[in-house]
Amino acid sequence: MIPNTLTIAGVDPSGGAGILADIKTMSALGAYGTAVIAALTAQNTQAVTGISPVPPEFVIEQIDTLFADVRIDAVKIGMLGQKLVTRAVAERLAYWKPAHLVLDPVMIAKSGDHLLEDSAVHELRDSLLPLATMLTPNLPEAGVLLGSSPADNVKEMRRMAEKLRRLLNDQGERWVFLKGGHLPGDDTIDILHDGDRMIELPGRRIATPNTHGTGCTLSAALAALLPQVADVPEAAQRAKAYLVTAIARSGELSVGKGHGPVQHFHAWWPQPA
Repeated sequence: MIPNTLTIAGVDPSGGAGILADIKTMSALGAYGTAVIAALTAQNTQAVTGISPVPPEFVIEQIDTLFADVRIDAVKIGMLGQKLVTRAVAERLAYWKPAHLVLDPVMIAKSGDHLLEDSAVHELRDSLLPLATMLTPNLPEAGVLLGSSPADNVKEMRRMAEKLRRLLNDQGERWVFLKGGHLPGDDTIDILHDGDRMIELPGRRIATPNTHGTGCTLSAALAALLPQVADVPEAAQRAKAYLVTAIARSGELSVGKGHGPVQHFHAWWPQPA
């Protein structure tokens, strides 16, 4: 059965990040994508020039209307922007109880622009983290969630993953996917931890400016694969492999003058001559 997946996030008009990137990823990986819009942005590959929030009441209406009709097998949460929207999403997902909930705590865009209100960080940590079945922060985001400095080596990443795992609910299978893309050097090691197993996912940095929306893409890939792959570490490895190839093939696209998007459809579109 083809899984139905849901992204609750913001809209990036350039298509490299947010809901548009999520839907591309889910489609490429064999899932039917649906979306609830939590925020609107004016942005391109160089900057975010404006953010327009969506009223929490309308976010609730979108979620409830969708779940009342469509079987949702996995949810990915991205940019929520505001405290009240974050609280509304947490309340409705606690009611609907999706089997897989991938939380990407989007706080800062690739351009450096802030995408989450400071007051919303506490709401996210208190309301959404206990619901997540997988948390996918990068190192700066993990530092904000823990109130500490970002890790700068693998040993510190392991300790950080343990602390993040303790923020999640202990009922059922819960995982932290701590992304190491901000580590110094050419290695991009990620850590996957469930409170017991500590799995390193090795990688090498790819020399390209086209990294816009990589976090969105990874979390959407996990949401697409978790209902299809029984083993979580295998789903994580496949999601990372998909992203790595999407980054490596990003040069096939010509989108914008800043941090361009990855090639979400690398397995489907022919390579240019």
